[in-house]
Amino acid sequence: MSIIEALQNNGFETIDYLVFIVYIIILVSLGIFLSRGKKGEEKSSTDYFLAGNTLTWWAVGASLIAANISAEQFIGMSGSAFNSGIAMAAYELMAAATLLVVGKFLLPLMIEKKVFTIPQFLRDRYNDGVGLSFSIFWLFLYVFINLTSVAWLGALAIKQILGLPATMGYMCGMQVDFTLLTIILILFLIAGLYSIYGGLASVAWTDVMQVTFLVGGGLITAYAALSVIGSELHIDGGALGAFSEIYSHLGSIKGDEHFSLVVERNTEIYPDIDGIINSTGEVLRTQPGADPYFDIPGIVVIVGALWLTNLGYWGFNQYIIQKGLAAKSLAEAKKGMIFAAFLKILIPFIVCIPGVCAFYIMKGTYNGVPVIDQLPHLAGSIERSDDAYPYLIRNFTPVFVKGLSFAALAAAVISSLASMFNSTSTIFTMDIYKHYIEKNASEKKLVNVGRITSLCALLMALIAVYPIMGGADQAFQVIQEYSGFVYPGIVVIFGLGLLWKRASGLAAVVTAIGTFAFSILFKFLLPDVPFLLRMGYVFICLVVLFFGLSFMSNNTKPAEELPEKTKRVLYKWAHIFLGLAFAAFILGLQTFFSKEMRDLGFEAFFFMATMFFCIYLYLVSNARDKVEDVKSIGVDINIFKTDRTFNIGAAGVIIILVVLYWVLW
Repeated sequence: MSIIEALQNNGFETIDYLVFIVYIIILVSLGIFLSRGKKGEEKSSTDYFLAGNTLTWWAVGASLIAANISAEQFIGMSGSAFNSGIAMAAYELMAAATLLVVGKFLLPLMIEKKVFTIPQFLRDRYNDGVGLSFSIFWLFLYVFINLTSVAWLGALAIKQILGLPATMGYMCGMQVDFTLLTIILILFLIAGLYSIYGGLASVAWTDVMQVTFLVGGGLITAYAALSVIGSELHIDGGALGAFSEIYSHLGSIKGDEHFSLVVERNTEIYPDIDGIINSTGEVLRTQPGADPYFDIPGIVVIVGALWLTNLGYWGFNQYIIQKGLAAKSLAEAKKGMIFAAFLKILIPFIVCIPGVCAFYIMKGTYNGVPVIDQLPHLAGSIERSDDAYPYLIRNFTPVFVKGLSFAALAAAVISSLASMFNSTSTIFTMDIYKHYIEKNASEKKLVNVGRITSLCALLMALIAVYPIMGGADQAFQVIQEYSGFVYPGIVVIFGLGLLWKRASGLAAVVTAIGTFAFSILFKFLLPDVPFLLRMGYVFICLVVLFFGLSFMSNNTKPAEELPEKTKRVLYKWAHIFLGLAFAAFILGLQTFFSKEMRDLGFEAFFFMATMFFCIYLYLVSNARDKVEDVKSIGVDINIFKTDRTFNIGAAGVIIILVVLYWVLW
C-alpha cells in the first residue's frame, strides 16, 4: 500500500486533515508574530532566552505543561495504564504536589539570585568545574537523548495513527524507514521554524495555544471513546454510564488494580516479582515488571523516591524551570506554578483513562460476551500496550474530533521539541560561549549564537536519531531507567546548594560521581528491587556523603550572624522536621514486622525519614554554625512567604489529591 492509499483508508476524513493543517499554520504564524521585537530595537539575550521576563502566570503554567507533555505521556502512559492501570498517574499527581514545593521554596531563590541557567547557578555556588561539567552533561542529554527520543516516539505514534507503511532503504550503510525519518524531519522543522527565530517568547506564548489543544483534545478523545463504548454496548447513561460499567467490571476481577492509585504487592498472583510461577515452580513469565508493583511500588509513589524524580525534573531541569525564570515577577511565577499544578491533575484523565478503556475493549466482557466481539468494525489491534492510544484515536473518535486528537498529539511533541531547542541554545550560549569563548560578546551576537546553536542541535539530533533510537523499543526503556540514575545526585547537589550555607564544591563533585556509581552498584546488587526503591537507597548514601564532606571542608569563611528571630524560626522548623523524621523511621521499621506493610512498600519511609533529617540538619546548621562555604549564598527566609492567592491554590491542589487517593486507594 502506498502512502497516498494509506492516507485515504485510515479512517481520517478531509476535515480531519484540514484541522491539523490549520493548526500548524496558526502555530507557526503565531510564533513568528509574537517573536517580533519593538521597532528599531535589537533583541537582547534576556529577550531571546527569558522572553524579556514578560510571561504572565497563565503563560508560565501553560508553557510548563506544554513542555512537559509529549508522546511519552500520550503513548507511554496510556500504554502503562492499559497494562497496569491508573497507578501510573502517580507520576502526574505527585508532580502537582512537587510544583507547590518548587513554587514556594526553590523558584523564589533562583529568581532572587537572577539565575539565567541551572549550570550558571552551579558555577556561582560551587566552582567552574562543576558548572561546566553539568553544562556539557545537559547539552548531551538534550540533543542525543531528549530531542531524539521525543521526536522518535512522536513519529512512531503519528505513523501508526495515520496507518502509514514503512518505506525501507539504506542511508550511510544503515537500514532506515524513510517514512519515519520524514515525519521526524517535519516535526523538527515545525518546532524550529518559530522557536529558533523567536526564542523563548515564541515558545512560551504559543504554548498557551498548544496546551489548549493538549488538554482539550485529550479530554475529547477520552470522552469520545467512552461514548462509543456506551452506544455500541447499549449502556444507559452515555459516557458516564460506560465509565461506571468499566469501573465496576474491572473492580470485580480478583487482583485487578486498573483503578487503584496504590499498587499492593500481590504474592498470591505473582509469587515472583519478576514473573509468574506455576504450582510446580516453573517460571511462566520472567519479564521484569510482570507484577505491576515492580513499576509502581505501593506508597513509594507518595512518600518515596518519586519525589527525587519530580524535584529533579520540575525544579532543576533547564527547559522546565526556564519558564518560571522568565516570569515578569516572582508573584506571577508562583501563580504559574499553581496553575500548572491544577493542569497536571487533569493529565491522568487525558492519558490514563483511554488506556484503561482500551484494556476493557480487548480483555473485558459485557453480559458475558467479550467486548471485542461486540465491536466488530474495529480496525487494527493492540499488539503491545503502547498501541492503546493510537488504536482509540483511529477507532473511537468521530470526524473532526479525530483531527483535534491528532493535533493534540502533534502539539505535545512540537511544544516539547521547541522548548528543548531553546534551552539547548541558552545553556551553550550563556554558560559556554559567553563564559569561555567571548566574554564581552554583544547582545546581538549572543542572540545569533543562540539561533545557530538551536539549528546545530536540530541537525545533530536528526543525524543521531536513527543510530540511537532505531533499535528495539526496549532500548528506550533502558535509556529512561538509566537516565534516572542522575536524579538523586541532582536533588542533593542543587537542593543543598540553594538552601545550606556549608554545602561545599568538593562534596558536589564527589556526589555527582557517586550518583552514578551507587545507582549502578544497587542496580546489580538489587535487581529484583523496584527502581524507585533503589533510588531512595542511593539518595541515603549520597546525603551521608555530602554532609560528611561538607562538614569536613576547610574552604570556609566566617558566617554572618543571623537575627535572633530568624534563628528561632529555623530552630522551630528544625525540631518539627526532626519529629517527622523519627515518625517516618518508625513507620519504615514496620516492614520488618508486618507483611502487609512490606507489600505496600513501607520501606519508602526510610527515604522520607532521611529527607526530613536532611532538612533538620541544614536548618540547625544554618542557625548555629559560625562558618559557611566561601561561595555560599545568603538565604532570606522572608522570600518563602506566599500570598493569599498562592495559599488558596495550594490548598485546593492538596485537597483534590487527598480526595483522589482516598477514593482510588
